[in-house]
Amino acid sequence: MASGPLAGIRVIEIGQALAGPYAGVILAEMGAEVIKIEKPEGGDDARRWGPPFVEGDAVTFRALNRGKRSVTLDLKRAEDVAALKALARDWADILIQNLRPGVVEELGIGPEAMLAENPRLIYCSIWAFGHSGPLRNAPGFDPLAQAYGAVMTLTGRPEDPPTFSGAPLNDKASAMWCVIGALAALQRRQATGKGGVIDTSLFEAAVGWVETPLNHYAATGRPPKRHGTASAVLVPYQVFETADRPMVVAVGNDRLFVKFAEALGHPEWARDPRFAKGPDRAANREALIALIVPLLRERTRADWLERLGAAGVPCSPVNDIPELAASEQLAAMDMVRYLPGSGMKVMGLPLSFERQRPHPRGDSPRLGEHTAEVLGRVGAPGDTA
Repeated sequence: MASGPLAGIRVIEIGQALAGPYAGVILAEMGAEVIKIEKPEGGDDARRWGPPFVEGDAVTFRALNRGKRSVTLDLKRAEDVAALKALARDWADILIQNLRPGVVEELGIGPEAMLAENPRLIYCSIWAFGHSGPLRNAPGFDPLAQAYGAVMTLTGRPEDPPTFSGAPLNDKASAMWCVIGALAALQRRQATGKGGVIDTSLFEAAVGWVETPLNHYAATGRPPKRHGTASAVLVPYQVFETADRPMVVAVGNDRLFVKFAEALGHPEWARDPRFAKGPDRAANREALIALIVPLLRERTRADWLERLGAAGVPCSPVNDIPELAASEQLAAMDMVRYLPGSGMKVMGLPLSFERQRPHPRGDSPRLGEHTAEVLGRVGAPGDTA
């Protein structure tokens, strides 16, 4: 029996790669029943996004599609389109799609067509660059959105080329915005009885990340500068090298700067007119950082973490992935989950309900595993099970 806050909600996911499937797995982990529509030949491209692979499918696919059911449909065939429309009409609350722009209209499964089948349906599209504008039909991958959305120009040191974030920021963020929109539309449907159309995109997610520098530019007309690992407005608020390993110090206000200066043995810095107030520290960034850098290199990271932590100064080691995986905090937050059946490790959702993190409802499906079950007949269109 399904459990979780979204138990009873039914979702069709026509998702590829990352953004659509991530939206689907968020809903699935919160209790919704998610049917994943895949093409019969090969299915979701992410099945082959490896190595590494586990039991024939890429780890990325396995993690993003846990707890779903796979139905194969060839949406270029009229009978398979009819089967999808019947599923949307008779079964679904939410439909999520992130196919190449223009495809759903070509196939006759766009929002107008599907809402005509089921006016209560909440139809969610994750676009590359948005549902309108000159780039409406442009292809979309996270690096393109990071580039066009200016995220890359704000990342890294001033002397470096534009830098791509290792995490797929816009894929994940657009998926989360999709889920937020879908949940809001479910609430609205309670009052109106009607579904609706939700749109988001990787581009809009990118603009969301750079909202603050865009606002600053709108106010001043001055483009922002890159500061490497440092904040543009808070100082010191960046990565520093110690005698052995890097760490981050985050001095977010004047009170913390007093504590930081005292911990470094230089309480007079907090009385220096160049550094006493946040705007002064930002204006005299180079002078202050030049004083801090040699001091922090005198002790090990462990020494500084202990000393600064005892003084109440926010600080953290710069963990690599193995260190994060082995960290006590990761274990204490109970974020590791095991897929039922295979026991494969995945990271759970970054939220809890009543202090309990949701568990995967099942492993990732084999391609077409549930086609006959869902469509109600053996030999159903696209059935590969």
